Amino acid sequence: MEDKNKKTDKSSEDRIVRILSKDIEGKMTVYSGLAKVKGISWALSNAICKKIGFPKTKKIGTLTEAEISKITEFVKNPDLPNHLVNRQKDLETGKDKHLIGSDLELRKDFDIKRLKKIKSYRGFRHASKLPLRGQRTKGHFRPNKMKGGGIKKKNK
Repeated sequence: MEDKNKKTDKSSEDRIVRILSKDIEGKMTVYSGLAKVKGISWALSNAICKKIGFPKTKKIGTLTEAEISKITEFVKNPDLPNHLVNRQKDLETGKDKHLIGSDLELRKDFDIKRLKKIKSYRGFRHASKLPLRGQRTKGHFRPNKMKGGGIKKKNK
């Protein structure tokens, strides 16, 4: 009977858990596994563990379905300070939101398209694939640097 329990413990670590449409290995801890989800940072992962009451060192493979649904519901409607939320003062609603996964990617794309449409400085920089935040461009960000201009191979 003890052998069966050992097998279930081992299989719980080997299983793959799906949290917020992301597959996470069961061997990972809750703290590092949540950080694998797009839109959840290490700081937010830490805050989630503290708010829900899970130990950070608990393995994700040992979580029950109820605990996984509890994490999912909390992340969809987080009760956290504003500095941990990734969409503060949304342009459309004016409220603080937290976006995850494909919603985050779509919103980012729409923001870039809006910047290009209103022809802002950042929009121009995005369109020309140059850095936005004041980095120097003499040595980096060259679009044709991999072509090796001026170098010819020897003909045999």
